[in-house]
Amino acid sequence: MTPQTSEKIPHRRSATSSGLVPPWYRQAGPLVVAALVTGYAAVWFAVRPPDGLRTFLGQLAGAEAVLLLSTGLVLVSTLPWVERWFDGIDRAAIWHRRVAITGMLLLAPHAALAGNPSPSTVGPGLAGVATGGLVALVVWSVLPRWRSVLPPALHAVTDRATRLPGVDLLQRILGGYERWRGFHRLTGLFVAAGFLHGLLDATTFGSQTLRWSYVAVAGLGLAFYLYRELLARRFMALHDYQVTAVTGVGAGLVEIALRPLGRRLDFVPGQFAMVFLEAKDGWHRHPFTIASAPGEGVVRFTVKALGDWTGAVGDLVEPGMPAVIGGPHGRFTHRKGTAHQVWVAGGVGVTPFLSWLRSLDEHPVHGEVDFFYTSAESPVPYAAEIEALAAAHPGVRVHVVRSDVDGRLTAQTVLSRVGAQPRDLSVFLCGPEGLVESMTDGLRAGGVPVGRFHREYFDWR
Repeated sequence: MTPQTSEKIPHRRSATSSGLVPPWYRQAGPLVVAALVTGYAAVWFAVRPPDGLRTFLGQLAGAEAVLLLSTGLVLVSTLPWVERWFDGIDRAAIWHRRVAITGMLLLAPHAALAGNPSPSTVGPGLAGVATGGLVALVVWSVLPRWRSVLPPALHAVTDRATRLPGVDLLQRILGGYERWRGFHRLTGLFVAAGFLHGLLDATTFGSQTLRWSYVAVAGLGLAFYLYRELLARRFMALHDYQVTAVTGVGAGLVEIALRPLGRRLDFVPGQFAMVFLEAKDGWHRHPFTIASAPGEGVVRFTVKALGDWTGAVGDLVEPGMPAVIGGPHGRFTHRKGTAHQVWVAGGVGVTPFLSWLRSLDEHPVHGEVDFFYTSAESPVPYAAEIEALAAAHPGVRVHVVRSDVDGRLTAQTVLSRVGAQPRDLSVFLCGPEGLVESMTDGLRAGGVPVGRFHREYFDWR
């Protein structure tokens, strides 16, 4: 839901639970995607028509691109079984991005190799619409993290480029989440244009097997797209709430507390929800991790000033304003951990761990925990509460690291303070991308097994 609107949000009871799933689901979804891509290519080679090899490979690349883009539409359908197969809707969103970008890359060999001496009247135009729209989506998705995808040696150059006239204006225009989300909803239309281009102009579709398998692949993805755009809200679990408090907890950090007006949200500590919140400038929609315990009378979210709206949320939201919570989503839980766990939080990444700590009486950790919480603020938000909660549970040890005083938290620091062998640890991370990457790399190098890392993703773009 975009700002400045008063769109009515439908309410339906949910038939799904917030229960978690076995660990093998973590790889089930990616393995299915790999099997589909491989199997589809095998079908093409098995019934290869008598076209030249160049044309055949070019059109195969286009068909695989449509398959991957259709798979991306399935991954953002918000259906519960998709979330389970990918171990959380946030991981499904990450795989959506991966398959979409891979599909876009396949369009290059498709354009270079595929050919039809007698194209249809509208086919080339549809190809242009599809390619232009999809390229714009990929570029817009990469813009918020452009610095992270470049080597460090280029950062100084790109930092100077951002100060050029007009660049700041472009960033403000394209930086808003709601603008990007509105354009992202057109993805299915661009995929449909590419699908029709292939159906009209592919010379290999003299083979009925290839033609109808192509129709099935694209049709399935577009059906999921239509479901999400037209029907998903009618089946989504939505709960009426009202703002009871808006509290500043640190520089750029605001905690919003909501009380239920009807049926409560049933969630597991560490999950997140989609929050539809009315502010002074209209309705807003944003995913937030739940910071409260399930047994509390309110649901609490900690919001950091990271974007246009979140930066002004303390001024735009007041007690008494209505809210609707959708979900819950996510599979970030300490139940996946070993008998000795390391939790690492950076800044507002403390939010899921707050929910875990506040829920220890009802959802205990069966083992020992070393919780490392790093922040540049003084005083460190929630530090006193976290230390009090840990004091009531002897198996939990808290290490608060003030980066402006103690320096950056490193993997070496973590390993030196943990009383267990690296091979016996499981690690849970939430925070800025730089912290998560450096801790993951350092702890892997220190001996923590690759399969023992779990994280919550901030950015769905």
